[in-house]
Parts: sequence; structure tokens; C-alpha cells
Amino acid sequence: MAVSGRLDGKVAVITGGGSGFGQAAVLRFAAEGARVVIGDLNEVAARATVDQVPDGADRVAVVVGDVADPAVSARLAQTAVERFGGLTTLVNNAGISQGTQGDTWDIPPERWDQVLEVNLRSVYSCTRAAVPAMLAAGGGSIVSVASIAASVCVGGAAYAASKGGILSYTRHISHELAARGVRANCVSPGFMRTPMTTGERDGFDADAQAQRLAGFAKRVPMGEVGSTDDIANAMLFFASDESRYVTGQELVVDGGYLVR
Repeated sequence: MAVSGRLDGKVAVITGGGSGFGQAAVLRFAAEGARVVIGDLNEVAARATVDQVPDGADRVAVVVGDVADPAVSARLAQTAVERFGGLTTLVNNAGISQGTQGDTWDIPPERWDQVLEVNLRSVYSCTRAAVPAMLAAGGGSIVSVASIAASVCVGGAAYAASKGGILSYTRHISHELAARGVRANCVSPGFMRTPMTTGERDGFDADAQAQRLAGFAKRVPMGEVGSTDDIANAMLFFASDESRYVTGQELVVDGGYLVR
């Protein structure tokens, strides 16, 4: 007897699906029966993710571009509808770190704008494009990646502002959309092993990455950093019908850091 997946019949747009949390989500969602549209600036990475999905060419599409751009966001929703017949799930995952040293409040204006655009405007832009398609499909789920940086002093002021904005935006739209059958929730990662957290994106070598992760692990009550799969599992819960009565909430996945 065939075993049903938890996302059978779902069509998901996942931003930043070429690496990190986004890639883990693509693989997990596809394994649970969803068809997926990846939005990513890095086409090579996105295509590599598709290659890891069985029958990926038939079940996963790729849209290349800046997901904070309304034209790209619109193309993501359009691709989901035209390629897979609708859109039920949006995972707002794309993001960048602040990447500065010293006084984080004194971040250069250009970098402030970039962090807020990539991390926060993309959530607004993709949500704005996705909601009409979700309403046409009879409802849906929006899952946005925030961070513990919205609650404690890690990551820098611009990064924290962008993630705090995601929390506030999610809570506000969840109230507006609840009666229309669209839910909106956040997953807030703590210290996780991703190319952004390890410093790989910033050119750190293997030893430097290991030292950085070890330093993070010492700060976590569970004594280890989390994995991308830990976040994909949380995303899966919010994307599935198991959370049908949950909206406007933040699920913190941090090994106990916030309650240490």
C-alpha cells in the first residue's frame, strides 16, 4: 500500500533553495510529496539542488533572480501556477548576514539597505505575489525564516532589525489572512551549521569554520549547533496540514539558547 506524504498535493515556492535551510527544505518537501519552485540568485546551486531530487526535472522548477524584486517574486508565483497548477505554500528563506565587525550600529548605509532588502523586503515582495495564488487555490501557508537575533543581541543591528521586522510582519498579516484560509508563521533558527553561519560564504577555511562552530556550540545549552534538517523539519510542520490551526506564531529552534 502506498504511503502518503505529508505534503501530497502541495505546491511550494522556496526562496534561497540552492543552499542551507532552503536546500534542506526543498529536499524534505519533495520527499513528502510537494512540487517545488526554487527562487535563487545562484542558478548553479539551484540546479544542483534539483539534481538531488528523484525525478527532480519533473517535480522542481527554478527561477533565477533577486527575490526582493517584485518582478522576480511575481515570476515565482506564476511559475508555480503554470508549471504545477497552483500555489499553496511559500517559504521565505532567502537571507544574508550583516558580515561586519566592530560597532554593528555603525553599519554603512549601503550595507544596511542591502540587509533589509534581501532579508525583509523579499518576505514582503514574495508574500505579496503569492497570496492571490493561494487564495485562488483555496488557502495556503506562509513560512518565513526569522532568527533568535530578533530577540537577543547576536548577528548585528541591521540583521536583527530585518529579522525582527519579519516577526512583526508575519504576525500582522496572519491576522488579516486568517479568515481567508492563509496561515503565516515564522521559524527562528539559533546557531546552525549553514554556509552563512560557518563563514564559508565569507571565505573562511575549514579550520576557521570549525573553530567558529565550536565557539557557537559552547553558547548553546544542548552543547551543539543545529543542522539544516532541524529547520527543514520545523518548516515542514508549518507547511503541512498538521498545523492547520496555527497562525501568527514563532517556532524557535535553537537548542535552548534563548532560555539558557
